[in-house]
Amino acid sequence: DLHEGERDSLASIMRRLLIKYDNLFEVSFPYSMGWHGAPTGPYLEEDCRHWQLHAHYYPPLLRSATVRKFMVGYEMLAQAQRDLTPEQAAERLRSLPEVHYKCGAKETS
Repeated sequence: DLHEGERDSLASIMRRLLIKYDNLFEVSFPYSMGWHGAPTGPYLEEDCRHWQLHAHYYPPLLRSATVRKFMVGYEMLAQAQRDLTPEQAAERLRSLPEVHYKCGAKETS
């Protein structure tokens, strides 16, 4: 379970990430997302404190707003066949503004 502060922090992090996804190509960015959490059911009686909440995001847009790359099963769960490394993608996302492109200041000419 997440405490209130952890929940609020997670929501803030997710919001910032999704804004950066939208800002990447200035489109409403499609993605698949999933969670891994601690075991449930019969494992509730066991000590599961070592488990961590883990999220996966699978965005199909890598090169442009119009060229999509949907991963198939082996890519999602084993080795992705991507045109850029995770480090390159992370650096590109880090360099983007945290203000949604639709909310930013409009340039006038």
